[in-house]
Amino acid sequence: MLDLKAIRAQPQQIEQKLKMRDPSLSLAPLLKLDARRRHLIQEVEALKYQRNQASEQIARLKAAKRAEQAQELILEMRAMAERIKALDVQLGTIEEELHQLLSHLPNLPHESVPISYDKGAKVILKEHKERPEFDFPCKTHIELGKTLDLFDFERAARIAGARFALYKGLGAKLEMALVQFMFKYQIEENGYTPIWPPFLGNPTTFYTSSHLPKFKDEQYFMERDELYLNPTAEVMLCNLHRDEILEAEQLPLKYCAYTACFRREAGAAGEEERGLIRLHQFNKVELFKFTRPEDSYAELDKMVEDAEDILKALDLHYRLALLPTGDLGFAAAKTIDIEVWLPGQGRYYEVSSCSNCEDFQARRGNIRYRPSPKAKPEFVHTLNGSGLATSRLMIALLENNQRPDGSVIIPEALRDYMGLEVIRP
Repeated sequence: MLDLKAIRAQPQQIEQKLKMRDPSLSLAPLLKLDARRRHLIQEVEALKYQRNQASEQIARLKAAKRAEQAQELILEMRAMAERIKALDVQLGTIEEELHQLLSHLPNLPHESVPISYDKGAKVILKEHKERPEFDFPCKTHIELGKTLDLFDFERAARIAGARFALYKGLGAKLEMALVQFMFKYQIEENGYTPIWPPFLGNPTTFYTSSHLPKFKDEQYFMERDELYLNPTAEVMLCNLHRDEILEAEQLPLKYCAYTACFRREAGAAGEEERGLIRLHQFNKVELFKFTRPEDSYAELDKMVEDAEDILKALDLHYRLALLPTGDLGFAAAKTIDIEVWLPGQGRYYEVSSCSNCEDFQARRGNIRYRPSPKAKPEFVHTLNGSGLATSRLMIALLENNQRPDGSVIIPEALRDYMGLEVIRP
């Protein structure tokens, strides 16, 4: 959430930054409502002051045996009390409307983010390895999955509907190998603390992570229990220190979690979205950090490197892309995507988004730290990134490691988990 005090102090500058993300965004309704709120607060405080003064005067009149005058003033105060009560109701309504407006405003982009409304205007920061070329007809992961009996999308659809996957045999074993390898790597090699969180969260949890209220319709919701299904472990990890004050020497705190992820992914899926490309349910290892503000962008670079480590260990070609303002996630001030090449699709797909949300989520969750023992608490910065999502990573492994006979070579990093070097037809 943005700082209302900062909006009051610099409305034009903040609105200009918001318009870098979306030209339709305007602070006018919020500023008008805030002015009305402050006017009402002043009016209520003035009336309450008058009421207190009158109470003292009534006491003096009663002490002086001037009951009639005291009674007249009492009647006036009753009318004033009704007025105060009515204004308090108005004030509560306005404060709720103001909160809703603030809750729907996205984070401000960092100065290093390219300004563009075109999602395709991302800046390629670097590439790792050469893009693989094949001297035989390249199969898609769907074709390879059928040949190698790795998936069963038909039975998945029968069980749950479209855009769900069923992994079977070596496909299920490879999926588990990916999760185990990535989870273990981030813990042992990059020093993240492992977390196995609940896969369900309450509305406060989703509000803190910024998934509510703006994206309410995009979440799976269990109405009877008032719980939402986890769309990414970022939601759960973001809430680990909600309403806490951390000490400076504790930071950065680095967490790594595995969860299944559940997303509505609204909109029709085209031919290029078939198979494992875009699912309602998938697996992901998530990275999350709580940092001091002055360290957060260095920690973002390190988080990207931590995610890259997985792709390097799996010997895959990938590239880093700095997203423009028009493609930033709601809570993100800066995002770097890691994209792998999927030869069966002939294009790059994102397997990790690493974002610095600065103090946007921390304000919602009241997550603070104390810079020094006697200092006033300040908001931490929060960072998140996939480390990685398995579905598209599975595609990359199959399509980039396929051989002319339809077999697929298992990367060396996964062979101990799989117990074999090649998946054969």
